[in-house]
Amino acid sequence: MTILLAILLDFAFGDPPNRFHPVVLIGNFFNWGRRHAPQRNRFQFGAIWTLAGVALFAVPLHLARWWPILRHPLAGAALLKPVFAYRNLRRAVLAVDAALRADNLLEARRLLAWHLVSRNTESLSAEEVAAAAIESLAENLTDSVAAPLLAFSLGGLPTAWGYRVVNTADAMWGYRTTEFEQLGKFPARLDDVLNWLPARLMGWLIVLAAGKHFRRAKNTMLTQHARTDSPNAGWTMAAMAGALGVTLGKRGVYSLAGGTAPVRPNTIRRALRVADVSVGLLLMLTIGHSLAPKISNRQQNLNCVNPKQNIHRRKND
Repeated sequence: MTILLAILLDFAFGDPPNRFHPVVLIGNFFNWGRRHAPQRNRFQFGAIWTLAGVALFAVPLHLARWWPILRHPLAGAALLKPVFAYRNLRRAVLAVDAALRADNLLEARRLLAWHLVSRNTESLSAEEVAAAAIESLAENLTDSVAAPLLAFSLGGLPTAWGYRVVNTADAMWGYRTTEFEQLGKFPARLDDVLNWLPARLMGWLIVLAAGKHFRRAKNTMLTQHARTDSPNAGWTMAAMAGALGVTLGKRGVYSLAGGTAPVRPNTIRRALRVADVSVGLLLMLTIGHSLAPKISNRQQNLNCVNPKQNIHRRKND
């Protein structure tokens, strides 16, 4: 129930403004840590600061789980909502799509760089912009949707918030530059570990969502997922490339050849449909996992009650 309510909140309201967004507090925490990081022992500092962030933002939720108000599904949904975002991801991709359909390549490049990718977009063609938007959509299905919802399903709000802290640290510090190489290595590796299962699960859900292109999506994912630098991102991106029958990639870095069809704005809409179906399948899995213990407990209670009732009836007879 909590996951379903959180999804409804997401689609109804999206994310709150940045100044009110709880995850912005996490970002401020890591910005403060970056400014005060020492010049020596930066790996150790990055590891300690990341774990301190998990303790600061996740442990209070673990301690507060006994508060009666947090047992209400709506309260839980309100606390779960900030750690995942699908509506805003869709809107960002659709904004790039709208700019491309209006033949406004400069605006499409700007929106892509502002919302979806960290690469330089100034020289990208319209097809490359569309491909990058689809890649970002596929990759963020893991980080923004699957991983936090699975974390909640497995460990509740503290686990979901703990994941979001680590993922935010990786997003802010996980760069191979002079400043961040050592500082961000621990959260980057920990984020890889935490995303290992969600990325592969989401890849298979994209394969299922590919429908009649199931085999092509599956083969592309299994044979090409290792082409990206990330040990996880290639699973969903390769699956999406195969589902759409197109080639996605980063110029001079990698290429995920799911087919030879051109990447057009219409391809972005097709990618969103595949993403919608895969997220729907994910919700079915996570909600089913959450309901399974309750159903099992109810069945056990019935099994315990019925024999007593039968004995009582026999005695009365």
